[in-house]
Amino acid sequence: MATTTLTALAQKKTLQQKFIRDEDERPKVAYNEFSKDIPVISLVGLNEAGARRAEICKKIVEAFEDWGIFQVVDHGVDSKLISEMTRLARDFFALPEAEKLRFDMSGGKKGGFIVSSHLQGEAVQDWREIVTYFSYPIKARDYSRWPDKPEGWRSVTEAYSEELMNLACKLLEVLSEAMDLEKEALARACVDMDQKVVVNFYPKCPQPDLALGLKRHTDPGTITLLHQDQVGGLQATRDGGNTWTTVQPVEGAFVVNLGDHGHYLSNGRFKNADHQAVVNSNYSRLSIATFQNPAPEAIVYPLKVREGDKLVLDEPITFSEMYKRKMSKDLELARPKKLAKEKQLQEEELKQETNVKPKSFEEIFA
Repeated sequence: MATTTLTALAQKKTLQQKFIRDEDERPKVAYNEFSKDIPVISLVGLNEAGARRAEICKKIVEAFEDWGIFQVVDHGVDSKLISEMTRLARDFFALPEAEKLRFDMSGGKKGGFIVSSHLQGEAVQDWREIVTYFSYPIKARDYSRWPDKPEGWRSVTEAYSEELMNLACKLLEVLSEAMDLEKEALARACVDMDQKVVVNFYPKCPQPDLALGLKRHTDPGTITLLHQDQVGGLQATRDGGNTWTTVQPVEGAFVVNLGDHGHYLSNGRFKNADHQAVVNSNYSRLSIATFQNPAPEAIVYPLKVREGDKLVLDEPITFSEMYKRKMSKDLELARPKKLAKEKQLQEEELKQETNVKPKSFEEIFA
């Protein structure tokens, strides 16, 4: 069956079964029920010595310890560059279906366009389309997997990626200093830091109360920076999913969240943000994420352990192995749900077949 984009499915009145989440995974809080609990931190003065820098660093460290997620403004990234990257992203998802599918990522390609991304082995799919590719290390860039439409994508992405990498490293320096390490310690632990750009498009959803744009998870890497539009839908939890907080969009801000790698390097002191994305039936939503991750061979192990704290890892492992274990655990958790979903579908099909009335003699020979 030919791939169909969600833009086409968004015109339907009901969701296909493959997008319907089990009740325990469905949204508890709406996309636009905003909270101001997530800190918003101005970075004005971060590059200067003195009391102002110390105050900013204190706020950043507290946000990482408390939530693992916060927003930064006055970050120094060119606002025109952000606007241009956002415009290009919108224009890409507005392209005809055939144009987007030219960059179809199926078949193991490292980058491109994906419809309804989800973990392999899961029965339920996310309600989102993405275009993704690696921007760092520069030697790893495969421009054949970057969109060639709209015009200007490559040059804008290159500039955008560089500024976001610089911002990420600046924030990691703050964490290194908070751990009483050299300011480059966390960045060096990544060996040769890579950066993956993921542009998310969440079309209007006919039944948003039954679906998720992106299921609950923590990012595996070091640190993630995300620019979102003003619609809303990003949510975070710090109590295991019992309560959710919708991050209020702030014009020009970047959402910062720590990944598993950063969490382990700090020996659990800094939280890996537990988050998800919900959708709605009124507006489509766009976000642009850059994931700063360690090299596959980078060693994952606490860089410093505070007195009295227990180690969160039993032994040093490579990031590649850490990622493999995370995926295996996720698949193990997903397996029972997948089997239950398949059984439900089979029962519904059988019920439909049973309810079909046999044709009368007259209908057969009409």
